[in-house]
Amino acid sequence: MVNRRYLRIKVYQSLYAHWQGDRTSSTRLGKELVQGIDRTNDMYLGLLLVFGELRHVAEQRMEERRKKHLPTEGDLNPDRRFVDNVLIAGIATSDRLQQECDKRRISWVGFREVFTALYKSVEDSEEFKAYMQAPTPTFSQQRELVVRLFSELIANDEHLQEVFESRSIFWMEDLDLAATMVKRGLENWKEKGSADELLEGLSLDPTEEKSFVGDLFRRTIELGDEHEALIAERASNWEADRIALSDMILMKMALTEVRIFEQIPIKVTMNEYIEIAKAYSTPKSKNFINGVLDKIFIEMKADGRISKVGRGLLES
Repeated sequence: MVNRRYLRIKVYQSLYAHWQGDRTSSTRLGKELVQGIDRTNDMYLGLLLVFGELRHVAEQRMEERRKKHLPTEGDLNPDRRFVDNVLIAGIATSDRLQQECDKRRISWVGFREVFTALYKSVEDSEEFKAYMQAPTPTFSQQRELVVRLFSELIANDEHLQEVFESRSIFWMEDLDLAATMVKRGLENWKEKGSADELLEGLSLDPTEEKSFVGDLFRRTIELGDEHEALIAERASNWEADRIALSDMILMKMALTEVRIFEQIPIKVTMNEYIEIAKAYSTPKSKNFINGVLDKIFIEMKADGRISKVGRGLLES
């Protein structure tokens, strides 16, 4: 679930707010950053639980039809391809997911009407109808259905959003990140995979997560002027004030990370910030950031400002 890229994005957003606005607010922003990790973790788990709730509604519908006074053949032998969808069933029956939600007190108890209405939207969708009418669906078709239902219906459901809004004023920012992570996890689900893989990030020690974001945020600010000067020197034909703020922040973060986290390989840092740039910066940012950082990393390795140990030595 929570991976380092997500944590870097959270730090980037807080740094953007810092450098775009009141620079005296770093302490407050740092606290909000750490609190935001917990909020987004909870929202991520809550979004995963939605699949179990929808499956429960579908099973209740089938049971009600079986108990009709004059049930049809279809009522007695319902099409179970939705409730037996590998991804939906896997998430709904995951003991690990339920244990984690119980520990964090995350539940959809009391929101039956929300999921009854959402399931009706699912049933009415063209994706659902096509899936239920097609021959026995392949794994790829099962995964495609779940990804599309999540992206087009679940993540955009107004009733769910109202619940999230009632729980946090930061719900929109948290939902964007949590939904992105859920979608990515579903898309990456392999045929022999399991729902537990969606929770891999939970194995990270929360203290470690908070230490990572706190140190990266604070040290990027502290080293900001030094790194801005380095970037300006190496960015051919660009004055520092002409470099997009998003690009400058991402490069400052990368330079800070590569220096203070000795066990993160240089290549990992480079690749992560290039990927973040694709989503949060300009179309040309990827190549620009790659070129500037590559020059500075080489110099920092040569003069000893970059020192790696353990896993950090891999591909460095």
